[in-house]
Amino acid sequence: MSMPIASTTLAVNNLTNINGNANFNVQANKQLHHQAVDSPARSSMTATTAANSNSNSSRDDSTIVGLHYKIGKKIGEGSFGVLFEGTNMINGVPVAIKFEPRKTEAPQLRDEYKTYKILNGTPNIPYAYYFGQEGLHNILVIDLLGPSLEDLFDWCGRKFSVKTVVQVAVQMITLIEDLHAHDLIYRDIKPDNFLIGRPGQPDANNIHLIDFGMAKQYRDPKTKQHIPYREKKSLSGTARYMSINTHLGREQSRRDDMEALGHVFFYFLRGHLPWQGLKAPNNKQKYEKIGEKKRSTNVYDLAQGLPVQFGRYLEIVRSLSFEECPDYEGYRKLLLSVLDDLGETADGQYDWMKLNDGRGWDLNINKKPNLHGYGHPNPPNEKSRKHRNKQLQMQQLQQQQLQQQQQLQQQQQQQQYAQKTEADMRNSQYKPKLDPTSYEAYQHQTQQKYLQEQQKRQQQQKLQEQQLQEQQLQQQQQQQQQLRATGQPPSQPQAQTQSQQFGARYQPQQQPSAALRTPEQHPNDDNSSLAASHKGFFQKLCCC
Repeated sequence: MSMPIASTTLAVNNLTNINGNANFNVQANKQLHHQAVDSPARSSMTATTAANSNSNSSRDDSTIVGLHYKIGKKIGEGSFGVLFEGTNMINGVPVAIKFEPRKTEAPQLRDEYKTYKILNGTPNIPYAYYFGQEGLHNILVIDLLGPSLEDLFDWCGRKFSVKTVVQVAVQMITLIEDLHAHDLIYRDIKPDNFLIGRPGQPDANNIHLIDFGMAKQYRDPKTKQHIPYREKKSLSGTARYMSINTHLGREQSRRDDMEALGHVFFYFLRGHLPWQGLKAPNNKQKYEKIGEKKRSTNVYDLAQGLPVQFGRYLEIVRSLSFEECPDYEGYRKLLLSVLDDLGETADGQYDWMKLNDGRGWDLNINKKPNLHGYGHPNPPNEKSRKHRNKQLQMQQLQQQQLQQQQQLQQQQQQQQYAQKTEADMRNSQYKPKLDPTSYEAYQHQTQQKYLQEQQKRQQQQKLQEQQLQEQQLQQQQQQQQQLRATGQPPSQPQAQTQSQQFGARYQPQQQPSAALRTPEQHPNDDNSSLAASHKGFFQKLCCC
């Protein structure tokens, strides 16, 4: 394929200059922020400001973590735990605070914190300020960023223009190149993990990479020795975007990150991938179907109606060998040549900057609160607006028809509520309703969860004790029946004869068999704990 090298090189330089100037300003600001946080000697102005803020605001210490990070509202929730926005009380800089239960089966925050420290100073990677334990949770404090590419994709009607995809793709390739340069592979490429900056900042439209819980070293940092090729590996990543080799259970390397990026590019261009929405009885069969569909779909069929360079990119990265180093610069030039064919330039203008009559995205307009994930807001398109208006009209009609009945119900409810409130106040059991997005509500939910787990364990323990007593009683009855059958008196067992023989010093007690003993009855028997430790250890190995 013939490619205008001079023009693509110029486009790379232009996009680099646009993002580079922003990165320089952001890194300078972050350096000042880090010095303010990490320096043991605070300036007098900072100390005065902190003292004034502490004296003027009546705050609850339970909302302060890591000494000086104040917890705000909940902004995300997933399998890892809960994400809150927060503020550095020393300098007022916004931060994101991640909470993870300490008793989780696969803790990730500690490893993620180590990865952030390895990547410290890398452009467009958030800085990690703190990791520690707060009560029943591990917490991680990092830079607060803007919405994810998945959010922006929704707000733009679930399709990006070719120009936006090219500019986004170039930045995403650079981020993964920087990660690979630090001897790490990402293993969970998806739009949710690529975020833009906060509004009003120099890097507001730069793409950032977050969430390194699945990252792994693919080579030794000192010797640069690559990890060996292996098969029969468990799946790691998101099935929609993961590489074909990952579906086949093969060890992941740099090539798999690059292939997953290609799947994301087509997702942005098409709005939908051919292997989305497949049905299967269970997840294992579903992932197998997705892998089969990926293998059977030709890359150029996938690129039908789109610039052929995207199909060429996916074809190239799928042909990489296990240890082969990707040609990152070549990929950027290949995709930027799309803009040359369209007569466009990489000027840093994106689709989400045109939202709301050119004012750009607005969290209050484009996104409704969604506390079950990183957000799946309603896109601002005509169909959804009409649907919402129709629903509103139906609701108003129903309210008019049932107005009298509702008034009666409300009066009854108010009376019941007043009686209940008065009774609760007398019993000192009144508790104000908590904001579901507050940290206090999350603490209350966590405490309730652990109380329920404790009650469940106690019930199981009581049930085991009852079963043990029943088994012991059955054994005693069987022994007595056997003694009666042999003609021996049941009132003189062997243990009593020995007791009479040796006197009061020998008082044996009947013990249950080893198969029936519970851990509480044999604290020195650690087979159970050892097996559990081995199981957890091997589970961690299988996840690598």
